[in-house]
Amino acid sequence: MVHEIDVVQLDALLADGATVIDVREPDEYAAAHVAGTRLVPMGELGRHIGELLTARPVYLICRSGNRSGLMCQALGELGLEAVNVRGGLDAWVASGRPVAGGAA
Repeated sequence: MVHEIDVVQLDALLADGATVIDVREPDEYAAAHVAGTRLVPMGELGRHIGELLTARPVYLICRSGNRSGLMCQALGELGLEAVNVRGGLDAWVASGRPVAGGAA
């Protein structure tokens, strides 16, 4: 089972300096992302395991929460504490929170 948080919790965690990884592709991230998140596309996540081990927990976000949920499950199987942002960027936007644009 994947642990999840909502966008209200994410907003507070970002303000506290939490590690939040956006697992979407670079073009998606450039179009719109939550400020303060770091881009690490799904296909590259495995190369960053060492870095992620130092962040406890690590929060993952995508557009809807599906891809990030899958990645949380995979990271959890490797022993990392990974938390999914339920609803992803879509929920963030629906809540009226601002998005940033531009490349990582």
